[in-house]
Amino acid sequence: MQYRILGKTDLTVSEVGFGGIPILRLPASEAVKILQYSLERGITFYDTANAYKDSEDKIGQAFGHCRTKVVIATKTGRRDAAGATTHLENSLRMLRSDYIDLYQLHQVSQEKDWQAITAPGGALEAVVKAREQGKIRHLGITSHNLAMAIKLVKTGLFETIQFPFNFIEQEPKEELHKIAKEMNLGNIVMKPFAGGALDNAALAFKFLRQYPEAIPIPGFDSVASIDEILTIYEKPNQVKPEDLAAMEEYRRELGQRFCRRCEYCQPCPHGVMITPAMGYPIVAKRMSPQVSIEFSKAAMESVTNCVECGACLPRCPYELAIPQIIRKNYEMFTEHRRLAGRN
Repeated sequence: MQYRILGKTDLTVSEVGFGGIPILRLPASEAVKILQYSLERGITFYDTANAYKDSEDKIGQAFGHCRTKVVIATKTGRRDAAGATTHLENSLRMLRSDYIDLYQLHQVSQEKDWQAITAPGGALEAVVKAREQGKIRHLGITSHNLAMAIKLVKTGLFETIQFPFNFIEQEPKEELHKIAKEMNLGNIVMKPFAGGALDNAALAFKFLRQYPEAIPIPGFDSVASIDEILTIYEKPNQVKPEDLAAMEEYRRELGQRFCRRCEYCQPCPHGVMITPAMGYPIVAKRMSPQVSIEFSKAAMESVTNCVECGACLPRCPYELAIPQIIRKNYEMFTEHRRLAGRN
């Protein structure tokens, strides 16, 4: 395992981190075991969020006794100061810590979110104050909208940017990564498996390891999954022509039906939460149907508001048949709910 300074922070992190969503589906004792095993294997960077149910609590159980050995990043999706403060205090309690190494404003993908965050009484006021108080060591931001991410990086307010990057979603390397490097921001890669759409770990990380300044945070839910990816890092990286061909095949397969979560389709005039509804099959695959029906309940129930007006269709840069896809996903959600006895 190699270690790097995360941008202009003073945080030394492992070259591959640990994403905190998959441990949601595990009993606490098993999650703690896996987390502690990952530290034994050399992973020192752990990313979670207030929204990830009991993920923070499991990380706190695993590392509360050895807090200085790990770097913990968490997030708030609140846009107001009061809400962000509540999330922060809850995160500190769950993580069993009096500080958070990296606190991130989460999923800032639309201009209205940024305006709310930076307005008087917005979340930015709260997190800056918390940093002055020592509750936060460093401040970062996450997004799924490339143009917005570039704008956020250019503000100079943040020390890290977290954005999707994989061999399907390569666009960030053209401008976002270059600007982040020029400004010495830490570059955290979410969705190394394209949100669960990619099932070839060796191929996914052959691509990512070409960009050592970017720190991927794959999610782990077993000792075997940790060993699988860390074994890849034990070998020199070599991308062969057949690997490039395989990547291109994935692109051809996913390109016209793969939701990149850019959110250009939103807002829906009828209140459908399109982006999370589009991603329900991947959420169900990652979390298990039993967990996903609760995690995605609000988004999936909003699908019933869809009247197939078509407002979303011309906004989608990938020409996805959004109404048909979300209806199909709703059928899957309904079946999962039936199987779980929650109709």
